[in-house]
Amino acid sequence: MLGFASGIRLYAVLLVVGLVGYAGWVSLPSGLAILQHPWVIGASAAMFLVEFIADKVPGVDSVWDAIQTFIRIPAGAALAAGVFGAMDSAAWTTVAAILGGSLAATSHFTKAGTRAAANTSPEPFSNFGLSVAEDVTTVGLLWLVLTHPLVALALVVALVVLAAWLLPKLIRFVVGVLKKVLGAPPRDFSRRSVKRNST
Repeated sequence: MLGFASGIRLYAVLLVVGLVGYAGWVSLPSGLAILQHPWVIGASAAMFLVEFIADKVPGVDSVWDAIQTFIRIPAGAALAAGVFGAMDSAAWTTVAAILGGSLAATSHFTKAGTRAAANTSPEPFSNFGLSVAEDVTTVGLLWLVLTHPLVALALVVALVVLAAWLLPKLIRFVVGVLKKVLGAPPRDFSRRSVKRNST
């Protein structure tokens, strides 16, 4: 569940988990205990502020998402593995990392595709609204993870199903926009040249 949330707002996840651990509200697993170190909390807060601002600016948000592709997914895997860090079973830790990374990739690419689609609109309000919705979703999901984990699990399953339905449509839309922007090459060029040569 932390993996899914990190695909949307990684630094919010790191900050919230670190703060609740530091305050003693939740006893973090040993694999996540580093997140409650004051220096880590400070770095997470600084990066959260950067992401919060960048994610509200059309165009900048898509560039930010592209960069974060290489950070959010491994971080989601690491967070999920950290939950099982106290266990001696390497198999469980590996399985958790695979699932966490997969969930982070699912939510990240759904988020990035949705924001890329929103950036094709001339008005900035849909982009800003989506960003705020992502903030609320991440914080709400983290609250559920800490207070009602079974409800959080059900919500994540529902969101994964939604993402599985939405992702192919987003990919087709983004590819279509890129073709228009870059200019798709003529498909029948080779056929025309063959006909000319035959005559």
